[in-house]
Amino acid sequence: MSTTDENSAHLTVEAAMRSQLAKAFGGVRGIVEAAVPTIAFTLMWVVTSDLRTSLIVSVSAAVLLLVVRVLQRSTPQFVLNSLVGIGIGAFFASRTGDAKDVFLPGILYNAGYSVAMLLSIVVRWPVVGFLIGSVTGDPTSWRDDPAVVRLCSKLTWMLMIPCVVRVAVQLPVYLIGGNDAVAELGILKIVMGWPLQVASLAAMVWLLARGRTPVRPAVS
Repeated sequence: MSTTDENSAHLTVEAAMRSQLAKAFGGVRGIVEAAVPTIAFTLMWVVTSDLRTSLIVSVSAAVLLLVVRVLQRSTPQFVLNSLVGIGIGAFFASRTGDAKDVFLPGILYNAGYSVAMLLSIVVRWPVVGFLIGSVTGDPTSWRDDPAVVRLCSKLTWMLMIPCVVRVAVQLPVYLIGGNDAVAELGILKIVMGWPLQVASLAAMVWLLARGRTPVRPAVS
C-alpha cells in the first residue's frame, strides 16, 4: 500500500495509531513465542539446578519455534526477538556462572528504554510520534501540530509505565535474591511481560478511541 493510500485509509491520528499498534504486537502467537524460552529456562532450572542444561533447553526451544515459523513461511520477527533476548541472557549467565544473570539484560533493557522514552517526552519528541511519521511518509511532520505532540506524549507515557514497573519490581529481587531467586525472576518476567504490555496497549486503544485528531492539521 502506498503512503497516499495509507493516508486516505487513516484520516485521523487515532486510526493510524490503532493500525500501527496492531502490527507492533504479535497477537496470541507472538505472546506465546516470547514466553516459551523463559518458561523453559525457569522450569529446567527448578528441576535440575544446572545452568548449562537450562540454557541449552531454553535456546533450543527458541530455535525450534524459529524453524516452525520458517517452514510455515510466516514472519519470524517475534521468535527472533525472543531468540536474541535469550541468547544475550545466556551469554551473560555463561560468563558469570550465575543463573540469575539470564534476566539481567532484560532488566537493563527496560531501564534504558524507560530513560529513552522519558527523555523523548521531555524534549517533546515522544517516540510514539514516529509511528505517525511511518504513516504520513514524513517522519517529523507530526511535530508541527501541538495536539498530535500532546497525544503522542500521553501514549509514550503509557508505553513507558510497564518498563518502569518491571525494573522497580525485578531489580530488587535480582540484587537481593541470589540464585535462590531464579524461579521468582522467571515467574516475574512472564507475568510482567506480555500481560503488562497488553494492558498498556488496551489503555492506549482506550485513549485513541476517545479522540479524532486529523493526520494533517487543518489549514487556516
